[in-house]
Amino acid sequence: MAKNDPGTGAGVDAAKVDQLLQTETGGRALTGPASVILFIVPLCWSLFQLWIASPLPFILNFGIFNSTEARSIHLAFAVFLAFSAFPMIKGVHVNKVPVYDWVLALAAAFSASYLFVFYNELSTRPGAPITMDLWVALSGLVLLLEATRRALGLPLTIVAAVFITYSIAGPYMPDVIAHKGVSLNKLASHQWLGTEGVFGVALGVSTSFVFLFVLFGALLERAGAGNYFIKVAYAMLGHMRGGPAKAAVVSSGLSGVISGSSIANVVTTGTFTIPLMKRVGFPATKAGAVEVAASTNGQLTPPIMGAAAFLMVEYVGISYLEVIKHAILPALISYVALIYIVHLEACKLKMEGMERPNRPSLAQRMLNWVVILIGLIVLTFAVYYGVGWTKDVLGEAAPWVLGPLLVAVYVGLVGYATRFPELEVDDPEKAMGALPEVGPTVKTGLYYLLPVVVLVWCLTVERFSPQLSAFWATLFMIFIVITQRPLKTLFRSRGQVLREFVSGFVDLAHSLATGARNMVGIGVATATAGIVVGTVTLTGIGLVMTEFVEFLSGGNLLLMLIFTAVISLILGMGLPTTANYIVVSTLMAPVIVTLGAQNGLLVPLIAVHLFVFYFGILADDTPPVGLAAYAAAAISGADPIRTGIQGFTYDIRTAILPFMFIFNTQLLLIGLTGWVDLLITVASAVTAMLVFSAATQGFWFTRSYKWESLLLLLITFTLFRPGFWWDMIYPPYEERQGSAIMEYVETVPVDDTTVFRVSGMGLDGSDVTTYVQLDIPAGGSAEERLSAVGLDVSDQGDVLAVNFVDFGSAAEDAGIEFGWNIEAVQAKLDRPPRELMFIPALLLLGLVAFGQLKRKAREDASPQTA
Repeated sequence: MAKNDPGTGAGVDAAKVDQLLQTETGGRALTGPASVILFIVPLCWSLFQLWIASPLPFILNFGIFNSTEARSIHLAFAVFLAFSAFPMIKGVHVNKVPVYDWVLALAAAFSASYLFVFYNELSTRPGAPITMDLWVALSGLVLLLEATRRALGLPLTIVAAVFITYSIAGPYMPDVIAHKGVSLNKLASHQWLGTEGVFGVALGVSTSFVFLFVLFGALLERAGAGNYFIKVAYAMLGHMRGGPAKAAVVSSGLSGVISGSSIANVVTTGTFTIPLMKRVGFPATKAGAVEVAASTNGQLTPPIMGAAAFLMVEYVGISYLEVIKHAILPALISYVALIYIVHLEACKLKMEGMERPNRPSLAQRMLNWVVILIGLIVLTFAVYYGVGWTKDVLGEAAPWVLGPLLVAVYVGLVGYATRFPELEVDDPEKAMGALPEVGPTVKTGLYYLLPVVVLVWCLTVERFSPQLSAFWATLFMIFIVITQRPLKTLFRSRGQVLREFVSGFVDLAHSLATGARNMVGIGVATATAGIVVGTVTLTGIGLVMTEFVEFLSGGNLLLMLIFTAVISLILGMGLPTTANYIVVSTLMAPVIVTLGAQNGLLVPLIAVHLFVFYFGILADDTPPVGLAAYAAAAISGADPIRTGIQGFTYDIRTAILPFMFIFNTQLLLIGLTGWVDLLITVASAVTAMLVFSAATQGFWFTRSYKWESLLLLLITFTLFRPGFWWDMIYPPYEERQGSAIMEYVETVPVDDTTVFRVSGMGLDGSDVTTYVQLDIPAGGSAEERLSAVGLDVSDQGDVLAVNFVDFGSAAEDAGIEFGWNIEAVQAKLDRPPRELMFIPALLLLGLVAFGQLKRKAREDASPQTA
């Protein structure tokens, strides 16, 4: 591999970068008729996805597809492109598509579109497939696995093949995971001809939401937004210690928000940021590791989260906005901590920031920040309440007024941008230049933020579905791609406006094709991951996994979580973001819910899904597979294993977050009582993460002693989970049995969450003891209040016997069965707020800081006295 000097050169191996980017853009560089086909087909795919997302089919009453038909066509496009764009063997037939690949592509597309072409016929024989149905289904499964191998490599293919084998060979498995097995006919029908396998929820989310957001990202990139984000981050942060590395974190975060893959994020932003970090003194390994950690964390950041946000909507059963709300704080504090880690690394290396032209004074910089902050607040309130008021007044006419107003703002911002020089793409081979000025850099691309404003507005104010919101944002982004060039030419009076319009349409066509080709890997990944989901519903392996993890952990809750995290890391190795979330959430999320409830820990389902998602994503930089680390190493010229290890040490801060929000759900903004509670939660979480970063880096104001690092870890734990210590002093509840249960239920506040310990016989005949929670509504007697949640009980002395459970009631949803017993209720106790534990933790933190500052002063003074 061609390498340059770690301190000066770029070290970019273009061939390796291109190879690692195959899964994002397609593996063949074609010319001639084949290249035309591989341009037209993805273009048609994008147009189809825009059509089904738009309101036009329902307005025109034409071209309406139900969800199964849309999924079928979506997968047909994906597998056709997988066979035609990726060679069977890497490095062979990279410049042409052999005849057998065209045949396989058409066969795969036919198998995938079978549900659309023969939809009416299949609907007349549910559960009774004919021979042709089975042949198509089996062929489709085999071709899908091969398409996955080509587009994504072996890991996901092997996982899916293992689950298929497990379905058929159940009787021959070890007793702990054995099942009665299924026939080949049943397997084919379940996995391909229904909506519980390949064409299930995962592929449905890919069809409905993910494609449009990937297309939105491709349009933004083509329009120049990617370079704009990088330049803005560089201009704003480059003057700080390790500024280029901090800019890499911010720009990778911004790119990761709209990207569907941490690997794609590394190779797109990393080609600029990694050489930049090396040029200011970061070793190649650490430069690559910072990019890996930043890119990986981009998948954890709303609103996209590598498409997992949309899957969580379906799997958890909450709204898209709820998912964003719960995921935002952990993601933000994780990024703040990464910037701080970069700062500590720069301090250890004694780096200085780059010189900024026309550097303002400290007072001017502070004033600028205050003005910007106040301006953003005023603008936010003006837009939200101003436009909201306009909507109330104008009613249905609002879009006809707000639409032209939005276009006018866009035209004005483009005109304003032309007053400043165009942003150039950085050349990693050139010497380090001066920092660009912040003001002109920011002002050249303010109009790129408008589609994001449209997206957020549609989601939060209009309350449109994610699919329709993405459609309107994408439509506006298409308008920008077409018009930004001619408008700039017009404002600059350079002529050739018509030629620039033509260039805009060319850019649009290429963006649509690129967006679709970027979706090939995600499309086949969600379909193949559906095989795992189908196997779970077909064989009942989910119950087996619960028993297996319980056996290994010995019933210890913390061991169970650690074991689940390790399994999620292993399953996530080599799998793309969307697929690894589907696999780990399907297998491991029920394990945490079931075993947690049995041990008295009632975890919200969204917390469980975020737990397994975080560890699945962290596999991207976990050696020895860590694909994002390999991509970064190809750019930096460092060893990929060392890069992965260093990246994982940076990401330890992210690895502790899931454990913290499992035990303290306030980190997910669950259970907060008001603004004060929110501010305390945010402040304590950010402080805890910064302290943890200092502890793991062994450096704060100066190099830490080991005992100081241990104290910082203790402070971190206390700030993240103050209840651990407080519960020892003031128990949060006491368990009451027998008649005391009814007495407590009668006095519990309205809609207060109440936890019961229940026991009975499980579905498998074993005795079960677990905890459930119910929101007790208003009512008179305890019997009436329990009846309102669907329970008919009788007092049996020490326990309440469940005589009847209403169908579809809250009690049935909580898992209580007829014939079970309610053994106890957890009665909440009055106690001081647990946040009082922050006081000794902060005092201890102050003592550690005092000691380090004194030591640093002595170290700074010692060279002078010498």
